[in-house]
Amino acid sequence: MFDVPMIALIIVILYLLSAIKVLAEYERGVIFRLGRVLPEPKGPGLILVFAPIDRMVRVSLRTETLDVPPQDVITRDNVTVKVNAVVYFRVIDPKKAILQVSNYLYATSQLAQTTLRSVLGEVELDELLAHREKVNLRLQTVLDKLTDPWGVKVTLVEVKNVDLPESMIRAIARQAEAERERRAKIIHAEGEYMAAEKLTMAAEMIQRQPMAIQLRYLQTLLELGAEKNTTIVFPLPIDLILPFREALERYTRTAPAGAPVTATSPVSKENPASDEG
Repeated sequence: MFDVPMIALIIVILYLLSAIKVLAEYERGVIFRLGRVLPEPKGPGLILVFAPIDRMVRVSLRTETLDVPPQDVITRDNVTVKVNAVVYFRVIDPKKAILQVSNYLYATSQLAQTTLRSVLGEVELDELLAHREKVNLRLQTVLDKLTDPWGVKVTLVEVKNVDLPESMIRAIARQAEAERERRAKIIHAEGEYMAAEKLTMAAEMIQRQPMAIQLRYLQTLLELGAEKNTTIVFPLPIDLILPFREALERYTRTAPAGAPVTATSPVSKENPASDEG
C-alpha cells in the first residue's frame, strides 16, 4: 500500500519545482493571473509561476534587428527605385508590447515596409542619394512615433541599398560627366584670367623699367641654349627700331614735293576731227 501523505507531499514538491522560473537579465515576464495581467512584469532572476492559475509570457529587452525586404518606391520626381533598409528597435514596456499588439515583431516589420514606401515617396532621387542621413532620421522619427503605443522604441533606421534602373544610371553618369566638364572649363577660364592679370602687371613693370625686357631676352637665349638646339635666335628689341621709324616720319614730313605729273588726254575714237582743230 502507498502512503497517501507521502504521495501528496511528492506531488506538492513537484508542483513547486515546476512553478520555479528563471529569467535572464535581458528578459521580463508578463504574468496573467486568471486572465488578468499583473501590474508589473516579473524578473529578472527567480520567480514563481503557479500554473494553471498563472501564465507567463517572456519578453526580451534586447535590441532586435529587422531586415526590411526590397520595396518598389516611386520618388517625388517620378523615378522608380528599389530600396531596402534595416531597422533596430527594442521593447521598453513589456506590458504594452503584449497587450497592445498580438505580435510586435511582425507588426513592426509591416509598419517599417509601409513607412519606407510612404516616406521615400515624398523625397527626390537626389536627396535620397546625397542626403541619406536626413532620410534615415526622418524614417526613424516616423517609425518611433507609430510604435510608441506598443511599447517599442525604434533606435535606428538605415537605408541599405538603392537599386536604380539602367537608363537612370546612364543619365546620372552623363550628368556627372557634364558637371566635370563644366568645372574644368571654369578652372581653365579662371587660370586664363589670373594669367592675364599677371601679364598685365609684368607689362606695367617692364614699361617702368625698359631694361627688364633685355633681361628677358637674355634669359630666353639661355633657355634655348640649354636644350642644345641648332637654331640661333637674335632678338631685335623694338627700342632699336623706334629711332629709325621716327627719322623716316620726319623726313617724309620735311621732304619737298615732286614735280607734278602731266597727263595727256586720249584721242577720242568717236570724233577724231575735234582733236585736229
